[in-house]
Amino acid sequence: MSDSVRVNRAPVLTLWAAVVAERLGHPPSTALSLASAVAGTAARAKARRLGLAEAPADAGDRPRPPAPQRTLRLLGREIPVAETPGGPLAAEPDGRPARPEAVAAYVARAFGKHLPAVRAAMEELAGRLDPEELNRTGFRLYEAFRPEVPPDVAGWGAKGELHLDRIRRAAG
Repeated sequence: MSDSVRVNRAPVLTLWAAVVAERLGHPPSTALSLASAVAGTAARAKARRLGLAEAPADAGDRPRPPAPQRTLRLLGREIPVAETPGGPLAAEPDGRPARPEAVAAYVARAFGKHLPAVRAAMEELAGRLDPEELNRTGFRLYEAFRPEVPPDVAGWGAKGELHLDRIRRAAG
């Protein structure tokens, strides 16, 4: 395999957040659902910053879904969770549990045959840090190795080169 993969940033953040969540002790299904929530939050924030989406409107008189009982913190974000028999999963806006199978399929499609090598590089990086420190600094680590794309609208959805050596060196 080459030491780089051409990929969009969103699946890179999703995989990284899942690796971090697993390092924090979450089972794979919980990790994938939390990772999807982290990547979704980052994408919505960037879309607003680029003027591609508006800030959420005031809910006004619309009925609100029931609030989840608790949240889990991952990479600086508090993620509402829904309790399931298999453990907590990120809660969708309507309160239903997220589907980790869909997240796993998304990541697998994005990385293709390169997924094992990319995951291994991320796990190596995550394993070098204490879990609490990793959770606290993990988003900055992602920023250090994420693929380069144009910072403006032209970069929205664009693929860039993810260099595995940058992942391995991100913690210094």
